Amino acid sequence: MADAQWSPGPRAWTAAEWLPVLDIIEPPRQRRLTVLVRLLILIPHFIVLFLLHIAAVLTVIVGWFAALFLGRLPEPLFRFLAGYLGYQVRVGAGSMLLVDRYPPFALDPPPDYPARIEVRPTALNRLAVLFRLFLMIPAAVLQSLAVAGWWTVAIIWWLITLILGRMPRPLFEATAAVLRYEMRFGAYAMMLTPAYPKGFFGDDDLSVPQQQPRSATRPLVMSGAGKWLLVLFLVLGAATSITTSSTTDWSSESAESAGGG
Repeated sequence: MADAQWSPGPRAWTAAEWLPVLDIIEPPRQRRLTVLVRLLILIPHFIVLFLLHIAAVLTVIVGWFAALFLGRLPEPLFRFLAGYLGYQVRVGAGSMLLVDRYPPFALDPPPDYPARIEVRPTALNRLAVLFRLFLMIPAAVLQSLAVAGWWTVAIIWWLITLILGRMPRPLFEATAAVLRYEMRFGAYAMMLTPAYPKGFFGDDDLSVPQQQPRSATRPLVMSGAGKWLLVLFLVLGAATSITTSSTTDWSSESAESAGGG
């Protein structure tokens, strides 16, 4: 498993619809102390991610022009963006209680780290690159609702994990599905893949041959309870968005009324 694999051109055996992979080794138990202070101990990583995000945005802008001209991302840009995405996913896996190991301060993680991604550089469709900002809007809405829904009641997932010392399997599946879709959206937005984000509700067990590398999330086979949790996340995300919008509009109207009075 690797965060990035580079080849100077597209591989004949790599299908255009190959999707970036999230590999997570599910912990049988989690240390309650690290669960208790999880977000606090990750604050240094949030700061690093903020700084890396600025660099990533500038890199994506340069990469967009390069991809329009070359039909692919240049190797240095691909490597940096893939490293940034992998770092973001590792911090996300920790903050969402999917792993119980502190992420390293590195774009290239140690081979035994329990959360990794795999992205493969392939040729990019120049027309899709040109309109990438518009094409990714539906996927952006889906991933933002799912992420917002998960975090809306994150205190509940935190309490469950803290009390049990582990995540119940359906909750693990649904949380991993949210993180994986967020990762696939990020890979598409940063032009690390031509494949549109898919697989929000999981995979078929036959999607990964037995002889290929497998993990708790490769393939991500969802139970019925896990899928219902994903629906719940979307509903909560939509409700949060509507409530926030209504509150903002009401505050604006109140401010205008007060100003007019």
